[in-house]
Amino acid sequence: MTDFITLAPRQLQSHNTVALPGSKSISNRTLLLAALSDNTCEIRSLLKSDDTDRMLEALQQLGIALHPQSAGCLRVTGQGGTFPNTQADLFLGNAGTAFRPLTAALAILGGDYHLHGVPRMHERPIGDLVDALRLTGAQVDYLGNDGYPPLQIHTRTDNQVRQIPIKGNVSSQFLTALLMALPLTGQAFDIQVQGDLISKPYIDITLNLMKQFGVNVENEAYQTFRIPANARYHAPEIVNVEGDASSASYFLAAGLLSGKAVRVTGLGKNAIQGDVAFARELEKIGASVVWGDDFIEVSRAENQAVLPFDLDANHIPDAAMTLAVVALATGAPCSIRNIGSWRFKETDRIAAMANELRKVGATVVEEPEAIHITPPATLTNNAMIDTYDDHRMAMCFSLVSLLGVSVTINDPKCTHKTFPTYFDVFNGLSA
Repeated sequence: MTDFITLAPRQLQSHNTVALPGSKSISNRTLLLAALSDNTCEIRSLLKSDDTDRMLEALQQLGIALHPQSAGCLRVTGQGGTFPNTQADLFLGNAGTAFRPLTAALAILGGDYHLHGVPRMHERPIGDLVDALRLTGAQVDYLGNDGYPPLQIHTRTDNQVRQIPIKGNVSSQFLTALLMALPLTGQAFDIQVQGDLISKPYIDITLNLMKQFGVNVENEAYQTFRIPANARYHAPEIVNVEGDASSASYFLAAGLLSGKAVRVTGLGKNAIQGDVAFARELEKIGASVVWGDDFIEVSRAENQAVLPFDLDANHIPDAAMTLAVVALATGAPCSIRNIGSWRFKETDRIAAMANELRKVGATVVEEPEAIHITPPATLTNNAMIDTYDDHRMAMCFSLVSLLGVSVTINDPKCTHKTFPTYFDVFNGLSA
C-alpha cells in the first residue's frame, strides 16, 4: 500500500453487508486466559492484526504451544497458570491490550522479563498498574522514565497484602490486567477502585471472559472487585470471538451518513462489548437500527436529518471517535465529553482529532476531557489527513468521503493494528 490513499466522494450501494474482523479486546484477553488455563482451548474468529500478532509472539516466547487450525482458528495449550520460560525479552509494539495484561501476569508469576514497545508505548502511562503490582510483592523496575515502559520484571515475594487499591481514571486496562493476573496467586484479593472508573464496559468484557474461563469475580458497584481463593483458569473447549464493535462503528456510521442500509455481521444484540451502544447513540441522532442475534443494521430515512448531539462518551471511548466525524453532517455544534482517556491512547486523540477536523473546515474547541465541533457550511475538498500512527484516525476520516468531498488519508497502513483490510472493505461498499 502507498503512503496515502485518496478517497473520492462516493455513494453506497442500497444494501451493504460487512463481516467484521474479530474483536481486539476479546482476542487478546482470550489468548492470555487460554495460555493460563489448565487445558486446551480452540479460539475461533480470532483477529489477525498487529496487536494480536504481538500477543501471539509473546506467548510463544513464554513457551505456550499454539496450533493454527483453519483461518482465524487457533488451538492454545494452556500451562496451568504458569509460563514454561521464566526469562524472555518481549517486544509488544503499541499493543496496550497485550502490554498491560502481560505486565501483570508476568509480575505476579515472577521471572526475568524485559517488556518494551514502540516509542509511543513508552509514552503511555503504566505507573498505576505497577504501583498496584508492587503492593503484592512484585518486583518491577522502570528502565526509562518512572511510570512508563520499558519495564524489567523480577521474582515476586508474596508480602501477604490482600487489598489492592488501583486508580480508575486513566485506563481501564490497568484494572483488567489486575483482575486477570491475581487469580494466578491462588489467594483471595479485594481490588478497590479509587475515584471514578472509566470505560466500565471494557471491565464487563474482562469479567465475562474470566467467568467463561472458570473464575467468578464479585463486582460491587465497580468499586470493589473480589477475587476468590483457590481460583484457577479452565478454558471452555471452544471460544468464539465476537466481531469488533469498535470497528463496526465506521460501517454503522456509514449507514447513517449515506442513508443506505449497512449491516455488520459477527455482532448482535447480545454482544458483550460495550461499544455496541454506539448504534443506540446513532439511533438518537436519526439512524434506523435493526438488531439481530448476529448482526446490526443501520440506515436513515430520506426525510430524516442527522441531528446534532452533546454526548457523555465515557461508556464508548473508542467508538465515540467516529462520532467526531459524524458531527460534520449535523450542520450544528456538537460536543463529546468525558473522553480524557483519549489523551493516553495510540496518540493524544483529542489533539489529533481537533487538528484534522480543522483541515476539513470545522471549528473545534479542545478541552482537557472534551471536544466541541462546529461543522462548516461547506467542507474543504481534498483535505490531507494525518493519522498519527493511530488506526482509528484513519478509519474515522474515511467517512468524510460520504459527505460529498474527496479526502486523502496519510499512512493508511496504520489500520493494520486492528483491521488490515479496512480500506479494501470500505471501498467495496461504493455503488
